[in-house]
Amino acid sequence: MHPEWHFILRALLALHIGCGAIAFVCAPVALLTAKGGKTHRRWGKIYFWAMAGVATTALILSIALPILFLALVAVFSFYAAFSAYRILSLKDLNRGGKARWVDWAAAIITFLSSAALAGVGLFRPQLVPGTGVIAVAFGAIGMMLAVRSMRTFLYPPTDKQFWWYLHMSGMIGSYIAAMTAFVVVNLVPHFGNTWWLWLGPALVGIPGSVIWQRYYRMKFAGKNRAAAQVAS
Repeated sequence: MHPEWHFILRALLALHIGCGAIAFVCAPVALLTAKGGKTHRRWGKIYFWAMAGVATTALILSIALPILFLALVAVFSFYAAFSAYRILSLKDLNRGGKARWVDWAAAIITFLSSAALAGVGLFRPQLVPGTGVIAVAFGAIGMMLAVRSMRTFLYPPTDKQFWWYLHMSGMIGSYIAAMTAFVVVNLVPHFGNTWWLWLGPALVGIPGSVIWQRYYRMKFAGKNRAAAQVAS
C-alpha cells in the first residue's frame, strides 16, 4: 500500500475512534437529563453527529480495506440514530403529516442492506468469517427497524406520543450498536470472537429500552387520565 494511502487510512481510523468516543460519552448525558431540555437537546445533537461520523468513516474504511460486514453493519446501526432524529420532524404523522423522501430512502436502503447482511450470514458465511450468526442477527434487527419505520409512515399512529417512543428506542438502539463496537474491539482480543460479546449489549439494552418505554407509557397515560378528569 502506498504510504499516503496508509496515512489516510490511519487518519480515518483515528477519526472513527474519536467520533465513537464522543458518542459513547454523550449518550448517557442525553439519556439521563430532562427530556426536551436544553442539555438533552444539545448533547443529543452532538451524539447524533458523532454517530454520523462513525458511520461515514466506517463505510469509507469498509470500502478501502475492504470489509463487507463493516459496511452493512454501519448502515443499520446509523439508521437507528437517523430515524430517531428524523421522527422529531414527523410528529404530525398522526395528524395527516407525511414522511419525506429522505425518510423513505433511508428506510429502504437500510432494509435492503440489512437483508443482504442476513443473506450473507445464511448463504455465504465465508464472506464474514466467524460472524455468520452475528450477521443474521444484526440483519434481522436492521430489517425490523426499517419495517417499523415504513409501517409508521404508511399507517398513522393513534398514540399522540408515538414520536417519543420511537425517538427513545432509536437512540437507545444506536447506543447499543456503539456499545457493541466498544465491547468487541476491546474484549474480543482477550476472550475470542464469541457470540455473547457481539449480542450481549443488545440482550441487555433491548429489554432495558422496553422497560423504559413502558414506564413512560404509564406516566403519559396517568397524565391523560388526570387531564380528562379535570376537563369533565
